[in-house]
Amino acid sequence: MVLILSKTQIVSLLTMRECIEAVEGAFRELAVGSAIMPTRVSLSMEANEGWLGLMPAFLSKAKSLTTKIVTVYPRNASQHGLPNVLALIVLNDPETGRVEAIMDGSYITAMRTGAVGGVATKYLARKSATSLGIFGCGVQARTQLEAVREVREIKSVMVYDSDPNRMHEFISKVAYITKVEPTKMPEEVVRNSDIIVTATTSKVPVFNGADLRPGCHINAIGAFTPDARELDDHTISKAKIVIDYSPAIMEEAGDIIIPIRNKVIRREHIWAELGSIVVGSQQGRTSDEEITVFKSVGLGIQDAAVARVVFEKAKREVVGTEISISD
Repeated sequence: MVLILSKTQIVSLLTMRECIEAVEGAFRELAVGSAIMPTRVSLSMEANEGWLGLMPAFLSKAKSLTTKIVTVYPRNASQHGLPNVLALIVLNDPETGRVEAIMDGSYITAMRTGAVGGVATKYLARKSATSLGIFGCGVQARTQLEAVREVREIKSVMVYDSDPNRMHEFISKVAYITKVEPTKMPEEVVRNSDIIVTATTSKVPVFNGADLRPGCHINAIGAFTPDARELDDHTISKAKIVIDYSPAIMEEAGDIIIPIRNKVIRREHIWAELGSIVVGSQQGRTSDEEITVFKSVGLGIQDAAVARVVFEKAKREVVGTEISISD
């Protein structure tokens, strides 16, 4: 029997704290070599501005074997009334290969991406950081907000989005969590934030790095193709750069690829992968003055870690629908 889990059911099961713990464990496995994760296969549908990715991953210690099929269509919300990101996750039994579950992956994608921002913030942001700035007010803005608040005592939040309606809609949706201040000027976000999250669909830098405070930490999670970037050369050149996974970053992350190609930085400018900091083989932040950047393009191990948490909780709480697909 295969367990089918809908988005609504997954929302009822999953907490951000659990996601952060699971994703941190996944990066620990990646660092010590107990994870298997091929670089994702992707293709672009230029006529529709769409993108599809296929992301298999295996976590030995977490006993999780998954494949995610994810699509990103930036025009979905405005033209079709659909989420810009859609995903499906298949969970297999690593001992037999049997399909154990098929689950909606959109919410898991949002939560695990938020969670990796939480893990990065835990290790790289100043302990005293209390102000958060967010660029982009889509689905990711909310989970990034939740994750950062799990690991730091955030007292003020400021947001910017090129679409004022989307910005105010986001503020109304998170009003029960915390007060959020909107702004029409990107520089206000930068100058007033200890932690910055960029979660946009922009292909060009969203702020001027000259406005950054000393000691600021940035989670850059929006751009995930070689021709797109959210951070400018000034930011990249003066920051300590931590990445999720080098093979994926060097193939997909315009925030890193473009400055290297333009000889603004060399590859050696990258300080570390996040997993090496999690296991303690490399240091994260070493002073309250340095600017740190975490660049992520999203990894299959994150999906594998969170999907296993969802599946185990669903079994314990008897959530989902079991069907036979092998008759």
